[in-house]
Amino acid sequence: MMFTKLTMLPLTLLANTVSYAFGAELPSNLDNVRRYTEGYVLALWQNRLYIYTTAAVVVGIWFALNRVLKKKKDVRPVSPWRYQTAETKKYPVKEKVEHVSGVKIFYGSQTGTAKGFARELAEDVKNLELVAEVIDLKDYDPDDRLSDECTSKAVCVFLLATYTDGKPTENAEWFSKWLEDASTDFRYGKTYLKGLRYAVFGLGHSAYEDHFNTVGTSVDKWLWMLSASRVMTRGEGDSNVAKSRHGSVQADFQAWKGRLLTRLQALARGEKKSCSGQCKNGTCKSKKKKQQQGAAAEADKCSSDQKPHSSEEELMESSSEAESVDDEEPGHGSVIDMEDLGNVMNLIKKVKKKEEVEDRLKVRLSKLSNGKIPEEERREMITPALRDALTKQGYKLIGSHSGVKLCRWTKSMLRGRGGCYKHTFYGIESHRCMEATPSLACANKCVFCWRHHTNPVGTEWRWKMDPADKILLEAVEYHQTMIRQFRGVPGVRPERFEEGLAVKHCALSLVGEPIMYPEINAFLRLLHQQRISSFLVTNAQFPDEIRSLVPVTQLYVSVDASTKDSLKRIDRPLFKDFWQRFLDSLRALGEKQQRTVYRLTLVKAWNVDELKAYSELIALGQPDFIEVKGVTYCGESSASSLTMANVPWHEEVIFFVQQLADLLPDYEIACEHEHSNCLLLAHHKFKVDGEWWTWIDYERFQELVQAHEESGGTRTFSASDYMAKTPSWAQFGGSARGFDPSDTRHQRKNKTKDISGC
Repeated sequence: MMFTKLTMLPLTLLANTVSYAFGAELPSNLDNVRRYTEGYVLALWQNRLYIYTTAAVVVGIWFALNRVLKKKKDVRPVSPWRYQTAETKKYPVKEKVEHVSGVKIFYGSQTGTAKGFARELAEDVKNLELVAEVIDLKDYDPDDRLSDECTSKAVCVFLLATYTDGKPTENAEWFSKWLEDASTDFRYGKTYLKGLRYAVFGLGHSAYEDHFNTVGTSVDKWLWMLSASRVMTRGEGDSNVAKSRHGSVQADFQAWKGRLLTRLQALARGEKKSCSGQCKNGTCKSKKKKQQQGAAAEADKCSSDQKPHSSEEELMESSSEAESVDDEEPGHGSVIDMEDLGNVMNLIKKVKKKEEVEDRLKVRLSKLSNGKIPEEERREMITPALRDALTKQGYKLIGSHSGVKLCRWTKSMLRGRGGCYKHTFYGIESHRCMEATPSLACANKCVFCWRHHTNPVGTEWRWKMDPADKILLEAVEYHQTMIRQFRGVPGVRPERFEEGLAVKHCALSLVGEPIMYPEINAFLRLLHQQRISSFLVTNAQFPDEIRSLVPVTQLYVSVDASTKDSLKRIDRPLFKDFWQRFLDSLRALGEKQQRTVYRLTLVKAWNVDELKAYSELIALGQPDFIEVKGVTYCGESSASSLTMANVPWHEEVIFFVQQLADLLPDYEIACEHEHSNCLLLAHHKFKVDGEWWTWIDYERFQELVQAHEESGGTRTFSASDYMAKTPSWAQFGGSARGFDPSDTRHQRKNKTKDISGC
C-alpha cells in the first residue's frame, strides 16, 4: 500500500507540471503553491526508509544479474579427457638472457705454437655450445674494433708469445704498440675499455730471465689500465721444461685452459662471482653465510680429502672474483677499497711466505747436493710434444736428452756421389761418420738454426741424465739400423755399405750444445776406446767446460759474428754475459794442444762486412784452422727472418776469405769444397815444404790419445803429431773444386734440396 502511494506521488507531480506547461491554470496564489510543495517534501521525508530500501533492492538485483551473465560467458565445453597434455597447455615463456655472446681468441705467434693453442681452445669452447672465433692480431685493427668488444658481451682471450729481447711477435707488434700508447693517452681515458672481459696467456722461455713472458704481462697490464675486466688471472707457459710448472709449455696451457673453460661456463650461466676469493684448503668462504652451521664440518672434510691449492690457484680465484664484475670493480688506477685491503694484504703475505719456504727448501737441497738439483727432482729434457716434433724430422732419440740422425753426406758417399767438406778438408770417410749429440739443449737460438728451434734451450743442465755408455751404445745401434736400410738401394756401393756399418767418426754437431752434457768427457773417452774419432762443435758460451775437456780429435768453436751487437742479433744467446763468455771461450780454445777450428758462418747483409773484427778474434784464439761457410737456407721458418737473399754465392765466399787472409799473415787458403760453399784457412804450420798437411792420421791419433789416458794425462801431444798430407784434388785452386774424383758428382734437378747434414 505504502509502496504504491510512494510510487504514485512523483507521477502526480510530473503530470501537474506538464499540464501547467501546456496551458493549464496555475494556482491562484503563492500560498497554495507553497503548501503543495511542503506537503510533497514532507511525504518524502516521512517515507524515506522505504525509498532507501527500494534503491538498495534495485542495486542488488542489478549486480546479481551482471554476475550471472558474466559466468555464462566464461563457461567452456567440457573436454572428454580428464587431463590435457603438456603440448596443449600454454605457459608464459620467460625470455632467455644471454650473458656471453661468444669467445674471441686472439693470438700472437712466431713459430705457430700460440696459433695452435688458439685453434685448440676454439674447439673446446665450441663444445661448451659457445661461439668461438680465432683472430690473427695482424688482421685486427684495435683502434676501430676493440672498443666494440665492451658492449658485445664477448670474452676476449689473448694468447701471446714473447719473441727476441722481450718484443712481441711480428703479427702482434701493431696491437701491442697501439695498446701501450692508448693506456697512457689521456684522450682515450682510463675507462676506455670498461665492460671488456678478457683473459691472457703468455708463452715464453724462462731461460731469458729479463724478458720472460713480458708481452703477455704488458698486454694484461695495459688492458687493465683501460678498465677492462679480467675473467681470470694471467697464465704463463714456459718452454723451459726444467722450470715449467707443469713440465712443458703445452702442459702449462692445458692446465690454464681447464680453468678458463670452467670460468666461461660460470659466466655463461650468469654467475658473476664464482667465489669470494678467499678459498683455501678446498673450503669456499662465499657460502659461509648460507651454510653457517655446516661450514666447519665441510672445511675439515675438504682439508683431509683434497690437496691445498697452490699460490697460483689462490691468486687465480681472487682475481676472478674481484675483476670479473664490472659494477663492483674498484676504480682502475685509483685506490683499493678499505674492506678489500685486508684480504689483499693477507693474500700477498701468504704467497710471500710460501715462496720463502720454497726458496729455503731449494737452498737446503742445493747445499746437500753441492749446488745441484737432486736427480730425482729433475725432469726429462724431451717432452712428448718435442719427441713427436723431432721424430717427424727423422731423429732417432736416445733416452731423455740425446739423438742421432743420418747425414745426407753419409747417404751420398754410400752411393759414390761424393763426401762432405770434412772429407775434403780432413780426410774423414763420410759414409762411416755418425752424426749425434748427447744434449739436444742449446744456449743459443741462432737465426740460421737447421732445426727451426724445435730443440730445447737452457743455460745449465737441469734435466735427468742418461749414462754415457747407454747413449753411445744406442747411438751406434740406431746408426747401423739406418745404414742397413740402404741394402739393395740402386747405386749403393757394396764395399761402402759394409764399411758404413762400422762407425769410424762421430760428428757431435747434430743439434744443441754437446758440451752441456755433464758426462761429456766420459762420452769422448768411450768414443776413443771404440777407436771412433771425435769432432766436437761448441757455440762458445761455456769457457770452463772447454778448458776441462779431454783431448778431442778436432774441437770447433762457432764464430757467427765478430761484434757484440751482431752476435746478439744472429745467435740470440740466452746468457746475459754472452759476449764475455764468447771471448773467454776463444781464449780457452787457444789453450788447447790438439786441433782447433773456428767455424765462421757468413750471412749476407748481416756479418760479411766485419773483416777487421774477425781478424782480432782470430788473433785471440789462434786456431789451427778457420772454416768459412756460406749460410745454408733451411726453408721458410716463422722462427727466423732468414731468406735466400742472405745466402752468399760461392764466389762471394771466396772473395770474403781472400780479404780475410790478407789481414792474417799466419794463415792461407788451403782447401775448398764448392758443393758445400765452404773454404778452409789453415795455419802455416800445416804447410810442410810447400805442401798442405790438413788431413788427419786417425790411427796415429788413437795411439796418442790411448797413451795419454794410460799415463793419467801426463803424456801430452799436439795437432802436428797426427797430421796427414792433403791430396791435390782437395786443395784450393784445383779443377775439382774439392770434389773427390773417385766419386761421381750428381746434380739434383727440380727437386727440393735436402739441407740436413753436419
